Amino acid sequence: MTRDLHLVRHGEATKDESRLTARGRKQAEALAERLRGTGFAAVHHGPSPRTAETASIIAGVLRVPCRAEAAAGDYVPHFVPDHDEFFDRFPESERTRGPALAHEAETRFARPGDGPVLVVTHSFLISWLVRDALDAPPERWLTLNHDHAALTVIRYTTGESPRLVRFNDSGHLPGVHLRQL
Repeated sequence: MTRDLHLVRHGEATKDESRLTARGRKQAEALAERLRGTGFAAVHHGPSPRTAETASIIAGVLRVPCRAEAAAGDYVPHFVPDHDEFFDRFPESERTRGPALAHEAETRFARPGDGPVLVVTHSFLISWLVRDALDAPPERWLTLNHDHAALTVIRYTTGESPRLVRFNDSGHLPGVHLRQL
């Protein structure tokens, strides 16, 4: 059995994160066109408005249902010692529930199965699942960034190690430029 897990960070959101910007909606539309014909049964997404709106746009183009999943939410998947200043910026609920939700996401999505799966989520979860697929140390997730509406694909095949097929691929987004490093 093989499953291609397609992970997408939500489109660009307004400052208050209550909805997507016009650019964020265009990003979601461009991604949906790229994913057309992939064969998803549904679009799974986190509970935040920005992931729900991104998922709704994609699902509308692909003509599949949306499914809200707590495990695809916005949370800290793993606390890294000596980074207190970074982690203090996030609500306590994201830090305390995060590891259990990350485990739930791994169990639910990051395994062999039938057919491709699409999850619209946040940068932290994508970074955590990529780190897991690469068998990197837990703290490595902090160094993996993901752009708005970019695509990451991890292939899970029975009896094999996970394979990172694409990472932070934004080729479908017109006018996207590499950030200054």
